[in-house]
Amino acid sequence: MELKALGYVGVGASSINSWKDFAVGMLGMQLGDRTSHSAGFRMDEREQRLFIDSEIPDGSQVLGWEVSDGAALEAIAQRLEAAGVRVRWESTTLATRRHVSALISFHDPVGNRLEIFHGAAVASTPFAPGRAISGFRTGSLGLGHAVLTVERTEAVLPFYQDVLGFRLSDFMLRPFKAHFLHVNSRHHSLALIETGRNGMHHLMVELLSIDDVGQGYDIALCNPEVIGVTLGRHINDYMTSFYAKSPSPFMVEYGWGGRALDLKSWEATEVTQGASFWGHERSWLSPEARQHAKELRMQAARDGQRAPVQVLNGNYTLFEEL
Repeated sequence: MELKALGYVGVGASSINSWKDFAVGMLGMQLGDRTSHSAGFRMDEREQRLFIDSEIPDGSQVLGWEVSDGAALEAIAQRLEAAGVRVRWESTTLATRRHVSALISFHDPVGNRLEIFHGAAVASTPFAPGRAISGFRTGSLGLGHAVLTVERTEAVLPFYQDVLGFRLSDFMLRPFKAHFLHVNSRHHSLALIETGRNGMHHLMVELLSIDDVGQGYDIALCNPEVIGVTLGRHINDYMTSFYAKSPSPFMVEYGWGGRALDLKSWEATEVTQGASFWGHERSWLSPEARQHAKELRMQAARDGQRAPVQVLNGNYTLFEEL
């Protein structure tokens, strides 16, 4: 598998200051580079994980996927071209702005801009979060995951699986149609939700402590209309999270406790129990779909559905049974 992780995300937005307040004040990212038309944000030791650029069309996004080295970048460029995809080798100037050694760009079948890069730059100073958080779970898993809305899944899914090499984690058909794809042990780095339109649904960032998420939820509740999906826990990736409406027309999922896959033994299956064990009231669904999602959660409660808590080594205390 040549793609290693989702390395960075870029967003086209006219209001850089609104994004700065959201990324730093609520999400806890660190402001990095700032120009008259752009702002970069850190989540870890890397120079940049998120950038906002007013010179990119408002509401559009860039997904930056990482490979190991120049040879891997060349190989995937050749594979894309063999599949009839127009690939552009980007300039050193753009690579410098992205804080990488080299990158290519192209578009998926519905027009989303994708970039593939190698050689991400490491900052010379430690990560300093914008508010008091424990930090983000990144490293080899990448910055998190991105979820795209698509008009028809069948028009996009083969491109990501057959050309780019994403592997299917699982899928669901109710209360909405969604396919979850991985490139490393994070349950999914990309998902496609069939909604009848093409765009960005949400970006997920994962925290190191559930208290980071709870305190972020309190911050979001100071302005309740910011909440796009209430606090809850997913059935397939076990993430405890809520979704906040970003300054752009998509949400940011703020989560903890995501599942890691055993890549040697994992087999994709259909998720039939619904999307969440509890919570996650989705304001973006139709009234009928929201009612169906609620019925699935009520059934999960009646069935007593549970899943093990996913805790990083050392981030827990064991007690002897009384």
